[in-house]
Amino acid sequence: MRVLLTGANGYIGRRLKYALLEKGGITIRLMVRNLQSLSTTVQEECEYVTADVMHSDTLDNALHDVDVAYYLIHGLTHSNFRDLDRQSAQNFLDACIRQNVKRIIYLGGLGDKETGSEHLLSRIETGEILSSRPDKVQCIWFRAGVIIGSGSASFEIIRHLVQKLPVMITPKWVSTLITPIGVEDIIRYLVAALELKENKNLMIDLGEEAMSYGDLMLRIGTGMGLKRYLIPVNVLTPKLSSYWLTLFTPVPYGVASSLIEGLKSEVIVTNDLRHELFDIHPHTLEEAVQHAIKEIESNQVISRWSDSGVGTAHRESTDNISNAIFTDRRIVDFGEIPPHNVYRSFCMIGGKHGWFGYDWLWKIRGVIDKLFGGAGINRGRRDSQKLRIGDSVDFWKVVDVVENERLLLFAQMKLPGKAWLEFKIQDQQLIQSAYFYPDGVSGRLYWYALIPLHHLIFANMASSILNRAKNLKD
Repeated sequence: MRVLLTGANGYIGRRLKYALLEKGGITIRLMVRNLQSLSTTVQEECEYVTADVMHSDTLDNALHDVDVAYYLIHGLTHSNFRDLDRQSAQNFLDACIRQNVKRIIYLGGLGDKETGSEHLLSRIETGEILSSRPDKVQCIWFRAGVIIGSGSASFEIIRHLVQKLPVMITPKWVSTLITPIGVEDIIRYLVAALELKENKNLMIDLGEEAMSYGDLMLRIGTGMGLKRYLIPVNVLTPKLSSYWLTLFTPVPYGVASSLIEGLKSEVIVTNDLRHELFDIHPHTLEEAVQHAIKEIESNQVISRWSDSGVGTAHRESTDNISNAIFTDRRIVDFGEIPPHNVYRSFCMIGGKHGWFGYDWLWKIRGVIDKLFGGAGINRGRRDSQKLRIGDSVDFWKVVDVVENERLLLFAQMKLPGKAWLEFKIQDQQLIQSAYFYPDGVSGRLYWYALIPLHHLIFANMASSILNRAKNLKD
């Protein structure tokens, strides 16, 4: 069996990739937009192909000789994501039919059209399109609600709120019923769907215990060893709630508002096909929470909600960095310090380790970014020591990393232009470069206004990287 996995670098896709490798007995083909985002180990164990669902001419090669295709693609970060999702689903379905793919496995969301948000409606429309030609290709459509797992957007929001706020003033949506499910259980269902004997279209709802958002928050707090209190009020509008989440959690305003909009509708299971078709016993909420916390505390987070978008970021870097108009470069000799220690040091940038000085300035910039709808600095990092292509580092994205040689970050903050931060090791020297490609006059004024701060921040950053490298042990 040859299996195509789309969204292989996304939150679910990255975890599913490892589960399929562990399962064995199948040929796995990964569809990505940037091959550099795949580790050497993964490239050795899987087939891989570059393709884009928005360019239908690239899909035939990706789907050639494929038996089963996982569809794990969603354009939530785009303003017109519903249109994009419909078009990409139709392109994918058409290519599956042309290449005689037997089965599509799709993960969408619980809910119905009458009460669904824009985000949920897009998930439903995608499922309807992928299921629209049962005479040509079977679609197994899984539907899940709130995902409990390290790195999931929903869990990260609740975890941050519970950690920071002993008493929470909450809007009326906390009484809405939902059905949570652990991410490990979702992966088990997706893997098991490969061997289902059914040959007709199926819509399978996932999750066991229905509860309100308020109960979910309190039980997650209990799982974290925290006693919390909720005070529901009727004056918090969806917009105010979105700003509240943006301020206290890692998600930017665009993601927060989409999630808040979806909280008005119930997302509960409507069928029992998961029990009839699979011999899987899902974890309890408490077990899922404990597993997620353990992964976070032990730096074993496999994927995060912010992992997606590396293809776009890499393309923007490739297209524009060589044309950057402004550069701030620092070159420092590091003498007898082992180069791999210098590499380890600058790869620890961001997150709980900070930005090698003047962290208060970075935090102010993060707050400003949040106010303008950006990612903000409190997005943190997946792992405090190691980086891989696609990882988020506060309001930056890793677009290239070469062990003991280079780290390139692409700015995802709100800017009048595009920015990169690069660290390179060459001839016993650390070369630290900040690049900026401005958008018109406003971009140029922005760069000139920050020159005094750049002088403070970047000069100190280079020396601090080397100071930390001196103290690292092999």
